[in-house]
Amino acid sequence: MENELTKKLNYLEVFQICDSTFPIGTFNHSFGMENYLRTNVIKKAPEFRIWLENYYRSQFRFGEGLLVKLCYEAIDKLIEYDDQITKSTLATETRNATKLIAHQMIILIDKIYGDKVPHLKEYAKAIEDGKAYGNPAIVFSMFAHYKGVPLMDAFLMYGYSVASTLVLNAVRAIPLGQREGQVILNDLIKLLKPLYKRVMKLDASYIGANAPGLEMAQINHETQESRLFMS
Repeated sequence: MENELTKKLNYLEVFQICDSTFPIGTFNHSFGMENYLRTNVIKKAPEFRIWLENYYRSQFRFGEGLLVKLCYEAIDKLIEYDDQITKSTLATETRNATKLIAHQMIILIDKIYGDKVPHLKEYAKAIEDGKAYGNPAIVFSMFAHYKGVPLMDAFLMYGYSVASTLVLNAVRAIPLGQREGQVILNDLIKLLKPLYKRVMKLDASYIGANAPGLEMAQINHETQESRLFMS
């Protein structure tokens, strides 16, 4: 019973750092969604649902979702994966957003756990020395691995985390009703099952593959005059 309780508490601690209320600045970023709002491509819940699902099938699948898998499989290649994902991200705002979020996540994990998380100190030092950029999926993977959370569970947790934040941001921006938001979030949860199976078949050569429309919206957001989000 004691081991089972420890396991459950480890899961709670992992949930804490990927919860949408964890103060790492994710509420400041829409990752291009706001540009679709400005151009009236997204108007209400149906259009947002399409955008969110496309985001997961493309940018999340070949970006942060794939990073979680790769980091679990080869913890010694974190800097290599960091370099690949950053240099394959075309939009400056999106690159900066991931750096800022990763930086805040490292600070908070260090404040709570100190030097306990393997490789976190080295990753932080590499970022400080300009040898790495910083990505929240990589930081999350290190922490989840340290807590003994299996890859599948870590992938699903992180996938839910990103989706819940984007839905909350959509509630603020579209505006989207809270109930509508929860229905869309639940549909996204169901999408994570087939998405997980697809991601598990990918290797590092797929890092950064993305849909041009998503990238263009993120690039166009950089010159958008009126905006609520940083990206």
